[in-house]
Amino acid sequence: MLHSYKELIVWRKSMSLVREIYRITEHLPASEQYGLAIQMRRSALSIPANIAEGYLRHSRREYVRFVSIAEASAAELETYLCVLKELYPAIPVIPVVVLCSEVQKMFTALQRRLRHPNPNP
Repeated sequence: MLHSYKELIVWRKSMSLVREIYRITEHLPASEQYGLAIQMRRSALSIPANIAEGYLRHSRREYVRFVSIAEASAAELETYLCVLKELYPAIPVIPVVVLCSEVQKMFTALQRRLRHPNPNP
């Protein structure tokens, strides 16, 4: 049994995603620092924050709801990465897109596990 949301692999990977988003948005032109960069950072930050908040809620139903919010933030971030790739092809985003996709797949598994818990601990 996990004692903290920090032990969740999906939380750890989403924290790596946050670091990568901050790294690549530093390379955007100044004109994007209050546009695309801030939107990408906010959506990335929302992912581990919602995992943590949901984990600490008092019901499985609320946890599932927050995981769904985190999953939606990951989809939002993926869209921003597609925009970034189109507008700034020199910025290498493919590894970050792959990481984002991995996190999204983990949400599917986590939601399945939360909705249909294993009766045998």
